[in-house]
Amino acid sequence: MNLLTQNAKMKKTSKENNAKIFNFSIPAYKTKDGKITCPFADSCVKYCYAQKGNYTRFPKIQELMEEKYKISKTNNFILLMNEEIKKKKATHVRIHDSGDFYSPTYLQKWLDIATQNNDVIFYAYTKSIKFFVNGLLLPKNLKIIFSEGSKTDNLIDVNKHRHARIFKSKELLEVSGYIDASSNDLKAITDNKRVGLVYH
Repeated sequence: MNLLTQNAKMKKTSKENNAKIFNFSIPAYKTKDGKITCPFADSCVKYCYAQKGNYTRFPKIQELMEEKYKISKTNNFILLMNEEIKKKKATHVRIHDSGDFYSPTYLQKWLDIATQNNDVIFYAYTKSIKFFVNGLLLPKNLKIIFSEGSKTDNLIDVNKHRHARIFKSKELLEVSGYIDASSNDLKAITDNKRVGLVYH
């Protein structure tokens, strides 16, 4: 199966940036059998983009994400992902356009993958902030964006950490000094660490 895919936003962003951007998805919030994939999700569950649209309307997509979750728990995950990255000739990989780092062990797999593919840029929005703020050393090619709406928002230093905030309009986003990553996904990893997204 294709571990890395492209949704419409990834395709658009790839074209605009002359890049090959792929995303890795697992089920949003929890699997069919109740395994939590977003352990620190809080208020965000109410407006989670990944729980609506194609993710819920098409059972096949749900099945594929369930299978990817199962693969992510295996010892072969790193090897399989390395092979997929090379096969797709990816320049960028967005980890989780659905789901999150559900455990420190799983996060470590992605740290290893990034380290072993240092010519590829990896990035992820995450509410698993607790896993990152205790001196965890990240590969230089892995960019993490703390996403507001978690149970541990108090750990986000908005003056220091790259973070994402949801806004009701583009005007509110801009007046607050955030960069709009609503349509161009790579805006999330520019020098401006205040990443804004317009709720839709």
